[in-house]
Amino acid sequence: MNLKTVLVKKLAHFKGELPKYETEHASGFDLRAQLDAPLKLGVGERVLVPTGLAFEIPPGFEIQIRPRSGWASKRGVTVINTPGTIDADYRGEVKIALANLGQESMEILDQDRVCQAVLCPVLQAHLVLTSELSDTARGAGGFGSTGMKG
Repeated sequence: MNLKTVLVKKLAHFKGELPKYETEHASGFDLRAQLDAPLKLGVGERVLVPTGLAFEIPPGFEIQIRPRSGWASKRGVTVINTPGTIDADYRGEVKIALANLGQESMEILDQDRVCQAVLCPVLQAHLVLTSELSDTARGAGGFGSTGMKG
């Protein structure tokens, strides 16, 4: 198993246990809501959900925040900036930007699992200005152009 150390800081309002991987080959760990009272999420609304945690992510990595598949498929609740990125140099509280794209309002309760967090490697690009790009079969076609026939 390939493990990378990520330091985790519990903030004053954090309750419960640290996140953990639920199965041997899970790619992500769940983050839980840290709430004093239920949080209503109406249809079409967005909300920031506090997790009570801050991370020290190693250089060359990020944590990606992704929706939980059950909430997304059954209720239409998603992470609005999917995948959300927590950069290696951010040290503040991780808050989860959720949106309700479903048909019904819902309540988020304290300790609800609100998202998955996945540690991912990051490469930074060396950007070089040019006046010409190489040709490809696709060219400048975008937004569905590869699925268009005649």
